[in-house]
This record gives sequence, C-alpha cells and structure tokens, in this order.
Amino acid sequence: MITYKDSGVDVERGYKAVNLMKKYVKSTYTPGVIGNIGSFGGLFELTDIKKYKNPVLVSGTDGVGTKLQLAFKMNKHDTIGIDAVAMCVNDIICQGARPLFFLDYIACGNLIPERIAEIVKGVSEGCKLSDAALIGGETAEMPGFYKEDEYDIAGFAVGIVDKDNIIDGKSIKPGDVLIGLKSSGVHSNGFSLVRRLYACEDKDLDYFNTYNEDLGCTLGESLLKPTRIYVKTILRLIENYTIKGISHITGGGFIENIPRMLPSGLKANIYINSWDMNPIFDEIKRISGLDQNHMFNTFNMGIGMVLAVENTDANEILSYMNMLGEEAFIIGEVSEGEGGIHIC
Repeated sequence: MITYKDSGVDVERGYKAVNLMKKYVKSTYTPGVIGNIGSFGGLFELTDIKKYKNPVLVSGTDGVGTKLQLAFKMNKHDTIGIDAVAMCVNDIICQGARPLFFLDYIACGNLIPERIAEIVKGVSEGCKLSDAALIGGETAEMPGFYKEDEYDIAGFAVGIVDKDNIIDGKSIKPGDVLIGLKSSGVHSNGFSLVRRLYACEDKDLDYFNTYNEDLGCTLGESLLKPTRIYVKTILRLIENYTIKGISHITGGGFIENIPRMLPSGLKANIYINSWDMNPIFDEIKRISGLDQNHMFNTFNMGIGMVLAVENTDANEILSYMNMLGEEAFIIGEVSEGEGGIHIC
C-alpha cells in the first residue's frame, strides 16, 4: 500500500498549520467578516454599502517574486507576507479603493507548520496595516514540484470605491505637481538582478549578516525590509484633498509606472535630487554599473508611490503627510509632451 503521506503530502501537518495560524487570521477580522477560518469560501458582508452612491469593487493580485530566494537563504519568513499584501493593496489604492479583504495562496515542497504560521503572521500584519481582513487562503504541499525548503506566495485583494471617486488620472494637466512617498528600500521588484549582483546563492550567511555602515544595517536586513503599505495615508489624503492620480512604483520603476496614470500628450519631469535616496540604490548602481535610465526602469529608487496633485495644493498636502509621519517630497511636475518620463 502506498499512501498520500508516502508520496510526500502529510495532511496532518496541514491541519497543524491551520491551527497555528488561526490567531493571526482572526486578528485581522473587521466588522464585515462572516464565519471562521476553515470554510470553503471566505464570506464578507458589505456592512457600509449604503454610504456609497454607486459602489465599485477594485481587485488586485500579485506575488513577491524572487525576493523569496533571499528569505530562504536567511531563513527569515515573518515579513515576506507583508510584501504579498503590500503588492496587492498598494495597487488597488491607486484607484482610490479602500481594501476590504485579502486572500493568500502558499505552495511549498515540504509543509512545515511553524514556517507556514510565520508566513501567515506576516500576511496578517500586512492586512492590519491596510485595514483589510484576511478571510481565506490555501496552503498546498507539492513535493517534487517545489524544492523541499522552498515555497511561493501570492495574494488577492478586493477594495471598494464610489464610482464618482475613482482616481483615474484623467484630470491631470500641465503644471500639476508630483509628490513622492518614501519607500523602505528595494521593496519587491528587481530581485532577479539583486540576487545576481550579490550572488545570493553562493555567499554564506556571514556576508548578509555583517553590519554595513553605509546601509545602517546588515545587507540582508536592508534587502528583506518589507514593502511599505501606503493605504492608510492615502485614504486620509483622499478625505481631505483632491488627488488626481496615483502610481505604485513596482516592476518597471519610474519609467514604466508613472506614465500609466498620465493622459495622452503629457509627460512627467522628475527632479532627481529632490528626495533622499536610500543608500541601497547607490550600492546597487555601483556594483552593477547600470546607467541612470536602467536604474529608474528597474527599481523604485527610494520612492514607493507618486501622487499627482494641483500645484496650489502641493505644499499643504506635503505638510499634512509629514504630520501623519509620512516622509514625502515634491519630486517633479507634469508638462506637455510625449515620451512619458524625463529625468532631470
């Protein structure tokens, strides 16, 4: 007799993982959550639907990419879940949508309950940072498909916004100001290049755990800093000011993402010395030899979100964000022209 366990899948470990993660999942529950963990589908009641004249659901899905390889290397799994949430909720907030709930999917070669619980702990932290409820997920043990000590994680978020309040960039015009919100570092994009530059698979742990004076922490700590979640700050801004467009600086950096919010015939002029760039990007540029264009087309360069606002509101918005504890900078302006981005 050959059992499922003989094939590498131990359902008992799956049950244990669920029991270990329950407290983290429940810590994210908001008033809309119906039921408990373990149902076939996650239920969420739209308790405040009446305050929306014409409610629109906004969804986003993403993963963490090859940043996971560094988490494997350092055996650190408690923040990677924050990245998974951030990559989704930071996308839907670009349309002005308030996150409602999140679901995750974790696939692994060997299901270690304690590790899965550690990952979900990070997911729950990300959900709390964005006021999204973690209402479900899936953990799949797939021996022979993933390496024994490796896993992948992806997520899915749903938010809500009134149709009249969708932020779509259509009202952006020449003279509008671009405000950048500081990133925590590399976030979750560009890690295929980062891993090659630092030869992550070849270097021993001492290399990543040695304090780097320029970075103010170890290299491993700098690279594994979770993606910042901007939801609460942006929702506060939307309540008090007109935000014309929002761009999440993810894969493709400035050059691919900022044009996504601009109407045809407009370009963004970015003033390169207008913000404090995280030193990790200076180091990456030095090691890689990349020119400015490639750097801005690969990394966030220290800016995780870019907002387009009216010129007359810019300084007041900047002061308001600083009051909220957000590090933000006026990094450019919008002008007529094709070509998307001009870095000057």
